[in-house]
Amino acid sequence: MNKRLKTLARVSAAISFAICLAGGLWILTAVGFDHDEGDAMNTGIGLYFIGKAFFVGPMLLVAAERLAAGSESE
Repeated sequence: MNKRLKTLARVSAAISFAICLAGGLWILTAVGFDHDEGDAMNTGIGLYFIGKAFFVGPMLLVAAERLAAGSESE
């Protein structure tokens, strides 16, 4: 059971990283970096999702490794 949970957490970390990064890149390619046309908010949202990808994915991976290490010692 513990091995399944660790695998699920690792896969979830990779999927969340990929989806957030792809979403941010998709928003940026759809909007571009045009600040003159009032698209600064949409550009910011795209950059937010890219930053979120680099935070959420690794944090889920770290949590998975801690969960697996903590439950093996018990």
